[in-house]
Amino acid sequence: QVRLAESGGGVVHAGDSLTLSCASSGRTFDTYGVGWFRQAPGKAREFVARIWYTTNSKTYAESVKGRFTISKDVVTGTVNLQMNNLKPEDTAVYYCGTAIIWTTESKEYEVWGQGTQVTVSS
Repeated sequence: QVRLAESGGGVVHAGDSLTLSCASSGRTFDTYGVGWFRQAPGKAREFVARIWYTTNSKTYAESVKGRFTISKDVVTGTVNLQMNNLKPEDTAVYYCGTAIIWTTESKEYEVWGQGTQVTVSS
């Protein structure tokens, strides 16, 4: 019954920006950690960013630190990922997930959305 849905992906040029959103139905985010992960073809799912919804604590992967910002919107009930200065190596399917512990391990996230494609051209 719990569902997550990502949106906001697209095709952009290097240096451009995108904002991804993660929306939940069946539960609210206020008792969970929410993480953004990405997966390129043939590669393992990679941690990007996480937020503990109630405390607003955040963690970023080194590869995106300073370029990406994870945030919550209490009005819309979404968790967003603002991605600036996008690079071709950011190209991947981006997923959001929820976890009941503070973790960066994808296996600990219990619910996932279907993903949204981000493609960055040179």
